[in-house]
Amino acid sequence: MTTRDDGGLSQAIAQFHSIVEMVSALRKADNSRDDDARDNARQAIEDDALSVEVRTGWFNPYSRDADRAPAEYCILLCTGGPAVRIVGNLSEHCEPESAVIEYQDWFKPWTRWTPGNAHNVESILLDYARVFHFGE
Repeated sequence: MTTRDDGGLSQAIAQFHSIVEMVSALRKADNSRDDDARDNARQAIEDDALSVEVRTGWFNPYSRDADRAPAEYCILLCTGGPAVRIVGNLSEHCEPESAVIEYQDWFKPWTRWTPGNAHNVESILLDYARVFHFGE
């Protein structure tokens, strides 16, 4: 008998709905050119994440340090059972180029959540991720 455990998926959806609200406030503040509203919206996003991490890709050990720039990022939104994160690739300028949301529950692997309108979802996740600083 197989039981379906979608606690991780439910948490990913809940986290995404929260992100939609924060990004909507940020976009509205950006359009209004209200510095206080923009600062508050950015602060809400910064306070939302539990951790922000980067990692490098493959590089030649004899290369300059500049060649060891971060290549990927991870923004942990919640942890435990279930856990949710945003992951993606960084450009050569350490800016997010892609963003996907993943979830995990106890003893389960990380699973990508792909809703119906994936392009719009990535746009929202990228606006969220671009609030954070990932390198030089």
